[in-house]
Amino acid sequence: MDNLITLVNKLQRACTALGDHGEESALPTLWDSLPAIAVVGGQSSGKSSVLESVVGKDFLPRGSGIVTRRPLVLQLHRIDGDREYAEFMHLPRKRFTDFAAVRKEIADETDRETGRSKQISSVPIHLSIFSPHVVNLTLIDLPGLTKVAVEGQPESIVQDIENMVRSFIEKPNCIILAVSPANQDLATSDAIKISREVDPKGERTFGVLTKIDLMDKGTDAVDILEGRSYRLQTPWVGVVNRSQQDINKNVDMIAARRREREYFATTPEYKHMASRMGSEYLGKMLSKHLEQVIKSRIPGLQSLITKTIAELETELNRLGKPIANDAGGKLYTIMEICRMFDSIYKEHLDGVRPGGEKVYHVFDNQFPVAIKRLQFDKQLSMENVRKLITEADGYQPHLIAPEQGYRRLIESCLISIRGPAEAAVDAVHAILKDLVRKAINETHELKQFPTLRVEVGNAAFESLDRMRDESKKNTLKLVDMECSYLTVDFFRKLPQDVEKGGNPSHSIFDRYNDSYLRRIGQTVLSYVNMVCSTLRNSIPKSIVYCQVREAKRSLLDHFFTELGAREMKQLSKLLDEDPAVMERRTNLAKRLELYRSAQSEIDAVAWSK
Repeated sequence: MDNLITLVNKLQRACTALGDHGEESALPTLWDSLPAIAVVGGQSSGKSSVLESVVGKDFLPRGSGIVTRRPLVLQLHRIDGDREYAEFMHLPRKRFTDFAAVRKEIADETDRETGRSKQISSVPIHLSIFSPHVVNLTLIDLPGLTKVAVEGQPESIVQDIENMVRSFIEKPNCIILAVSPANQDLATSDAIKISREVDPKGERTFGVLTKIDLMDKGTDAVDILEGRSYRLQTPWVGVVNRSQQDINKNVDMIAARRREREYFATTPEYKHMASRMGSEYLGKMLSKHLEQVIKSRIPGLQSLITKTIAELETELNRLGKPIANDAGGKLYTIMEICRMFDSIYKEHLDGVRPGGEKVYHVFDNQFPVAIKRLQFDKQLSMENVRKLITEADGYQPHLIAPEQGYRRLIESCLISIRGPAEAAVDAVHAILKDLVRKAINETHELKQFPTLRVEVGNAAFESLDRMRDESKKNTLKLVDMECSYLTVDFFRKLPQDVEKGGNPSHSIFDRYNDSYLRRIGQTVLSYVNMVCSTLRNSIPKSIVYCQVREAKRSLLDHFFTELGAREMKQLSKLLDEDPAVMERRTNLAKRLELYRSAQSEIDAVAWSK
């Protein structure tokens, strides 16, 4: 089962390396889900001595005031042989065999993070100790709780330390090792007070009673150790640490442990419980309990990690791929994003996405209605027909049919179709531009690069403007062609006067009468309606050919041509991603790497059980 604790050790180290300390963050945290034992106690409670007794080494900084100013994640690894050494995570290639140097490095690393101002920091220091004399165990040593700020510390330090300690021990996966001195009233114990607030039932609190040997004569700690004074779910453990005199004399830890065993074995009040007293027993008991907790948490950890991996992958996909460093990579990225935009734009036109149907609405509704609204009857009123016929005849009245008059009447009607034709071109142009905006908004990758988004939009609009101008020319040519050449067969098929019952003996001048002019107006109107019917079919074809088809075929061709000539600096400007987004992507990628590593580690342990 030792591999369970080793697993958590690995994950905790990986968390710290990637900046996951369990603090409030916009990123998912694995640290909070890992079982851990946090050591809590007031200043001068003997907390440091307990840790050193469990390890069997004198390695923690000592002094007056607040000595522990950063959490110390202490990972103990039991190894074979006689070697004993320590490693810091921030110094991965350096082994410490001198534990006085370990003490100095803890103090120096604390100062590197907090300065020499006696401030505190929640960023942990990771220390691994390898020894044949330890059990596999991980402990988090937290700053000692205090009631007053010392010189050089802000007044808020008391509350700051309490908040930091609380942030660790209030998590349901945290096992609390509450250290209290036996020579003080338990009711005033800082460790018990804060532990009771976050764990009122005492389900995850382990009580450690120090300084039992320093109690007043005639008093003992039996009531506390047997759970009568303050009951916890697990029995209290009493320890006897080295005295200050022992520390000053550099009394060996092995000798100190032996004296501790002798004290409990020979003191009448504690003889009956000596087997579950002492720092050696404490270490073994905590190691066993931590293993059980980790084992029970593995299914939940697996579920959490799988869920978080999916969330991180989704978020990374949303943020897009990181930007290439070389010009070729940047150009490829831009081209790929443009192709995605172009593909979405075509989907709108082809009906895969909504919007393209509006073009057909212009042809089927807007354009025909605009033609119907043309007031040909006003242009073909009796007075206008007479005026144009007589003007076209000039000084010589027409002999058989007023051909020039017909042409002028037809041309005056057909020219008015130019208005609806231009309006149809502009309406389709507006729809195509609107679809560009939609496609830009729906191209997720363009949101990543604001400058490229603007450039692509401008390039698309410029292309559509060119297509609109070309379309107008071709569409108006269709109208002009109808004006420039009339369909002769239409007039040849018209019934002659005799067939209509007219009198061929009438004078030519009688043909200027109302009946004759009315018939001319009706003939012209019939011809114009025939032409309108033709243009209703041909103008949409021209618009689709010149605008819609071209937009699908070559919307960004000009932009691609210009893009190929741009230098590295100009390409970089197009890919001006928000630095906050770049930082978040990097952090998410690191966090995803952590979770994937954790998943494989946990799966390996789970399969080996």
